[in-house]
Amino acid sequence: MWNELLARIRQGARTIDFPAPSPALPDRFRGRPELDVSACAMGCRDCAEACPTGAIGLEGRLRIDLGRCLFCAECVEACPEGAMRYTRDYRLAASRREDLVTGNGAVQLARALDEKTRRLFGRSLKLRQVSAGGCNACEADVNVLNTVVFDLGRFGIQFVASPRHADGLLITGPVTRNMKSALQKTYEAVPLPRLVIAVGACAISGGPFIDHVEVLNGAQAVVPVDLFVPGCPPHPLTILDGLLRLLGRLEDRRG
Repeated sequence: MWNELLARIRQGARTIDFPAPSPALPDRFRGRPELDVSACAMGCRDCAEACPTGAIGLEGRLRIDLGRCLFCAECVEACPEGAMRYTRDYRLAASRREDLVTGNGAVQLARALDEKTRRLFGRSLKLRQVSAGGCNACEADVNVLNTVVFDLGRFGIQFVASPRHADGLLITGPVTRNMKSALQKTYEAVPLPRLVIAVGACAISGGPFIDHVEVLNGAQAVVPVDLFVPGCPPHPLTILDGLLRLLGRLEDRRG
């Protein structure tokens, strides 16, 4: 027993200090893409043609849709001018779908809920997670938030088993046609007022399955969405950052 106690003392605190100025991220992490419009030749379409989801557009000006982006870096490798790169910035969540479409990579981060709604959910938010045809990558990173490392409960946010006990839904997956009815019924079972959070490229736009005949291109086709968290899958810190911004716990902005 003494050896176990000594080992625990040596391990120290496992929960990360968040929001911290510079949280530890793996070397392979790809955060917010950054576009150097001045370096773009605009004559080629290499980056747009390399993108598997059509996230990059060149109509009038270079722009990238983070709601479609898979963070696969195919565009970075294809660009002959080196106009695109991925930063280490994990802050990506937005309140509106259009805020994810950017001309230089800057993002208008999620806005806090109105004061009345924050009084309801700001200190205690219960979510029902719905996998609407996902591959389990986003679901896995959502589950990681419940571990001792992230300790989602310390922020007053918890996942519940029943939508009738929830304040909102956290949706992953492209929303297959087979899941449309189930998602709608789950949404209607959540008491008013309710929130909806779309996590991952699939839940925002359909991800790699976009425009497939069997998917509806994301949650917004079925239910209204209050928070969009891009990524494929998004890092747990990206999800956590978005949730806290929605609740008014983080307020720095970038535009």
